[in-house]
Order: sequence, then structure tokens, then C-alpha cells
Amino acid sequence: MKIMKELIITNMNKITPEHQNEHKSYEYYKYEVTDSAEKYEVSSPNDGYQTVVAFYSLPPGKSSYPFHYHITNEEVFYVISGKGTVETCNGSRTISAGDIIVCPAGEKGAHKIINTSETENLVYLDVDTNKTPEIAFYPHSNKVGIRAMGGIRSNYDKDNQLGYYDNEPEKIEAQV
Repeated sequence: MKIMKELIITNMNKITPEHQNEHKSYEYYKYEVTDSAEKYEVSSPNDGYQTVVAFYSLPPGKSSYPFHYHITNEEVFYVISGKGTVETCNGSRTISAGDIIVCPAGEKGAHKIINTSETENLVYLDVDTNKTPEIAFYPHSNKVGIRAMGGIRSNYDKDNQLGYYDNEPEKIEAQV
């Protein structure tokens, strides 16, 4: 799938949001400016945009994603309106309109954004680098997520690791 890059000029109000509400603590409306799924569907890492850009709107008391960090990609968040907290590896910090959060790749970039308002949505702009493959770690749940070209999107429990040769056949049949 070859993604044709072109200049984008848009407004959040012109984008139809994707609504996610699969878990009681996590709910968001995502307004994609560039297609975040494309980086996993392309045939070459040079295809598609080098950044993923989206607006998020979190209802009161909700988060978009669990506490996590990325091995490859960096994320930048700019708070447009509302208030909340960002959980980091050094504790939680209050955030509000005008704040910018820069999350480097690696454990020190661990983050989770939470809307702490009881009445107002928390709206922010999310800009991510777009490198694949990507591995994300979720310290609170001991999960690891793998995302890569070819549609690979898998999550694993780190406690159930296999050895390198586990589940390999004992006898190898020669292919003729």
C-alpha cells in the first residue's frame, strides 16, 4: 500500500472522530489528521508520513491509554483546553491549557494522560514520530505491545515468556 503524501490543512471541527470506549477507565474521541494505522500497513518504512498527528478529546474522568512508554517513537502533547494530570515515572503532574508534554522514547518517557475534570473534556494535540517496528511497555499491567509493518498489532504478558527454542519441532523434515 503506497501512501501518497500531500500537504494537509485542516481543522479539528472538519474531522469525523473515532470513538473508543472499550474499558470503563478509558474513553476518547480521536480526530486523525494523518492516518496512524498506515504505518503498520505500508510495505516500506519510507511510505506514509514521518509523523502521526491527531487531536484527542477525553470525557471527564477518562484516560486515552494506559501508563506506557515507547522504545522507538517519541510523543508530544499540547493541551488545548481542559485540565488533567499526566502520570510519569517521576509521579503525576497537573496539566492544563497551554501545557506541552514531550515524551522521549524509553522508560523516562512513560506517560498516561487523565482528565481530572468532573464536567469538561480535556482536549489535546498528539504528535508522534512514525517509526516501525515499535514496542511499547505497560509497567502497571506488565504487558508489552508490538506493532510492525504487515498489520502486526499484538500484546503480550511479560510473565509468560518463552525460551528461544520453545515450541519448535523436535525433528526437522527436509524440504525438497
